[in-house]
Amino acid sequence: MDGVLTDTSAKAAAESWLGDFAAALASGDTARIAALFAHECHWRDILAFTWDLHTISGADAIAQRMVPAAPPMAPRGLKLAAGRTPPRPVKRAGTDAIEAIFTFETKIGPCNGVVRLVSEGGKPRAWTLLTALDEIRGHEDPANGRRWQNVDWKRNFGGENWADRRRQAIAYEDRDPAVLVVGAAQAGLMIAARLSMLGVDTLAIDREKRIGDSWRRRYHALTLHNETRVNHFPYMPFPRSWPVFIPKDMLANWFELYAEAMELNVWTATELTAATYDEAAKRWTVTLKRADGSERIMHPRHVVFCNGVSTIPKVPDLPGLGEFKGAVRHSGEAGSGTDWKGKRALVLGTGTSGHDVAQDLVVSGAAEVTIIQNRPTLVVSLKEAQAPYALYDEDISFDDCDLLAASFPYPIYARAHQSITKMNAEADRDLLEGLKKRGFKLTSGADGTGWQIMYGNRGGGYYFDAGCSQMIVDGRVGLIQFADIERFSADGVRLKDGTVRQADLIVLATGYEGQKEAVRPVLGDETTERIGPVWGFDAEGELAGMWRPTGQPGLWFLAGGLAQCRIFSKVLALQIKARELGLHS
Repeated sequence: MDGVLTDTSAKAAAESWLGDFAAALASGDTARIAALFAHECHWRDILAFTWDLHTISGADAIAQRMVPAAPPMAPRGLKLAAGRTPPRPVKRAGTDAIEAIFTFETKIGPCNGVVRLVSEGGKPRAWTLLTALDEIRGHEDPANGRRWQNVDWKRNFGGENWADRRRQAIAYEDRDPAVLVVGAAQAGLMIAARLSMLGVDTLAIDREKRIGDSWRRRYHALTLHNETRVNHFPYMPFPRSWPVFIPKDMLANWFELYAEAMELNVWTATELTAATYDEAAKRWTVTLKRADGSERIMHPRHVVFCNGVSTIPKVPDLPGLGEFKGAVRHSGEAGSGTDWKGKRALVLGTGTSGHDVAQDLVVSGAAEVTIIQNRPTLVVSLKEAQAPYALYDEDISFDDCDLLAASFPYPIYARAHQSITKMNAEADRDLLEGLKKRGFKLTSGADGTGWQIMYGNRGGGYYFDAGCSQMIVDGRVGLIQFADIERFSADGVRLKDGTVRQADLIVLATGYEGQKEAVRPVLGDETTERIGPVWGFDAEGELAGMWRPTGQPGLWFLAGGLAQCRIFSKVLALQIKARELGLHS
């Protein structure tokens, strides 16, 4: 493998390694397996060898975990994936490697794999390895080519037509769903679609009056900060005519279209008010309150909370805020900046929402806008913020991009983002220097790992500059450090030096409580504490409690950006389907 790599030599190296790996797996010899891995190596398994997501690092640790896990799943038929991106030389996280997609079978079904090989001792050895369940045999996703052939509404003259059947399916008059999905924004709709395609009866509910209102009601200027090319929904990609960045109302309308086109069962204006789990019956008793005041008791076997990373607004108890005579709004309810033309505003918080609200107020004609910074913020220009999605610019299929994106174990993922963060900071040097001169405090995240790691750990703390940073540099948006504030007052905010910054509006861009706190009022303290951690990277670098089992049987979470929800809604759907089939408890 030493020397100049070509596509031909990359294929030969990948085939050789896969052959050796298959033989080593069959032997059950830990030393033989460990010898196939590099000095630094990581194995991420997504449901292929275990019914969970795990990342194991180190050759000996990988072999010790793999040997007992392999026999029950009986992996076999390892080979390069036909019709997919062929093995090729790549540079990932600063390391030259051969990247190869392969397939194999287990007793559960077909699986996909990605291996990245480096040369050590003149031999190709695995640097990273992904193994991932693709489908459950006998219960394949019909979107992959198969279609139902026994549906009689094609020409059912004198009988029920498609519309009749849809009305009956959505009404749930004579049955309970197997799965209740709480929240019908991107996460809820995606998991409902995945489960429905696998034949799992799923009802999604949303407290809003209309599908998509959770986005429509957010601040007027909201537009997605990552590009449309990475945000497609499963089964239905966005039209090619769509803008690079999707406005909130456009996305909200897509939610409605998607639910209709995918034949999803959705109840709007419906709220989950109580839920208890019966350990013996292995099912939930849930109370759903509808807009007309009626209640419905249901008994789903699974409840999936898709209430988002941004759920319950955080409203801090700030000294003197209760004395303020103007309007106080959380950023989620900030509305349009045009409502405050000629007025003075203070915006507390320097994440994306705080900056966007401040910018909207300025361009809408507010007399004075000042942003208040509580702690250092990562700032990256909107253009440079797209760097983590460079994989989706490669000349390979979208499905291969998703597979490769999921294949990076956390240590490599974090290292890649350190490089990206340094590159972004260099590209944005003039902007960042200008912010520093204004007294704006900057950070590059923990260990310089950047915004995506910050998102995974705390759901925010960064801003993709769409113009507000330059407004701060130019003085069009004022800046106050929270540490310089003595207290809020009837007129605005009093600083420690005795000056008062007057305001008619205070916007609290102070973030949201996590998913776990959002379910506490419904589940109660005992069940909520049983769940365990939700969100944030665990010791293996997997997101805790997300799209994987929690400490409470039958309870799941799905949240994140559109790309995350697209990729991991499939992972969650496979786990629920397996439990419905009795393949896993």
